[in-house]
Amino acid sequence: MELQLIDYQPQYQPYFEKFNKAWLEEFFVVEPLDKWVLENPDEAMLNQGGKIYFAAAGDVIIGTVGLRFIEEGTFELTKMAVDKAYHGGGAGKFLCQAGIDKAREMGVKKLILFSSRVLKNAIHIYHKLGFTEIPVKPGTYGRADIMMEINF
Repeated sequence: MELQLIDYQPQYQPYFEKFNKAWLEEFFVVEPLDKWVLENPDEAMLNQGGKIYFAAAGDVIIGTVGLRFIEEGTFELTKMAVDKAYHGGGAGKFLCQAGIDKAREMGVKKLILFSSRVLKNAIHIYHKLGFTEIPVKPGTYGRADIMMEINF
């Protein structure tokens, strides 16, 4: 399956929301912050210099990933999700690598992420692509029990 990376466009917002709510509802709960970000990506991420990308297989949008501005030089890799019908096809790794590459191109110094050890496949991808574990900064997401970073 050949994948293309596509920049955010307003008509893709429903995919951003749907793919992320699907995994959140499967494993956890959609927290108020999640709901706000997913329903208002312009306000929540893009207007602060963040980015949202999509993976497409042909004409079909199959996944998404975001880069959220945290502070000067630091972004969060966030809201990475793949349509369940396409799990296991490499889209997660593709999106994670794309997020890392885009952050590097943007001159980001540090890329962080929050996750949960329940998401073993995601954690495996993060380790494989160079993220290292750091102490969790409490309070961002109730479900986060692991925090990782890459320093460029």
